Amino acid sequence: MADKAIPAAVHPEIKRKDRRAGTRAFLAEARSTPDFSWFDTAHGYVYIRWTYLYISIALGEHWLARAYIWLRSVFSPLGKALRKLTPSKENGPQAEGTFADGYHGKVLPLDSAKQLVAVHEEIELRDLDNIIPFDVARDLVLKNPDHIVVLDCPCRSSRENGCQPLDVCLVVGEPFASFAAENHPLRSRWIDAQEAASILQGVHERGHVHHAFFKDAMLGRFYAICNCCPCCCGAMQAVRHGTPISISSGYISQLDEGACIDCGTCVETCPYTAIAAQNGSIRIDQALCMGCGVCVSTCDQEALALVRDPSKPEPLIITELMRQSASR
Repeated sequence: MADKAIPAAVHPEIKRKDRRAGTRAFLAEARSTPDFSWFDTAHGYVYIRWTYLYISIALGEHWLARAYIWLRSVFSPLGKALRKLTPSKENGPQAEGTFADGYHGKVLPLDSAKQLVAVHEEIELRDLDNIIPFDVARDLVLKNPDHIVVLDCPCRSSRENGCQPLDVCLVVGEPFASFAAENHPLRSRWIDAQEAASILQGVHERGHVHHAFFKDAMLGRFYAICNCCPCCCGAMQAVRHGTPISISSGYISQLDEGACIDCGTCVETCPYTAIAAQNGSIRIDQALCMGCGVCVSTCDQEALALVRDPSKPEPLIITELMRQSASR
């Protein structure tokens, strides 16, 4: 049933007659998406067509990054002035935005990440502003959710000594999976939900973090699960430098001091350096904790647990969202 929603040629089990079907499907959907400009379409095409160059420049690992920095220094003041002079219908003069407004990730505990690759029906959830509190790219729309491509991580690939393995980024649903696969045939492969869950499990055991990524140029919605290490990931490094590209899962790690033996394992494994040993005891900085759950799974004493933090955005639990949608 799912295969009927997109041209048959994009599905790996059917002989390809049009090797650009995924690209055509993306462009067609871009044209039919309200308020999706020609610039957004071009941005999305460049982002997928030249993903590794795009990310390499964004990370400052490519010589073109120097040109980008120069152009930004020249045009940024003009852009700020134009935003202030151009009123929006709702809010008058437009507030200054950041790169994170249109490109951001939601941290996911392992179970939530596995749920996203186990969906067997198409879903459409719009404006999840209580979960994804950004101005744009807040939709979770899954077309052909069983179409999953694993892609070599662009961040790791851009680093001189990037972490291994490389094939850890999951592109989920259409038109994105086919779009990525046909433009990066040597860096991607089709997988099923079972292998996707296995990749997520392996990433978690290595102490890395799952992000559900949303992007304005990806039709303003969810398109991938990136599995990130703090040493290579541009999003995690941006957070450390004050740009909120990735946001909390909605949980924080809570310590049971009675069960803790102060072994320090959680201090060593926390990807966000939110846990520290102070005066012979463990302390968790709740402002830094992103609720990824890595510390919970590495604590042999079971002294840590993820608990809901009402001050942070709602968790992204796809099964609960689907239940709520069905009950309306």
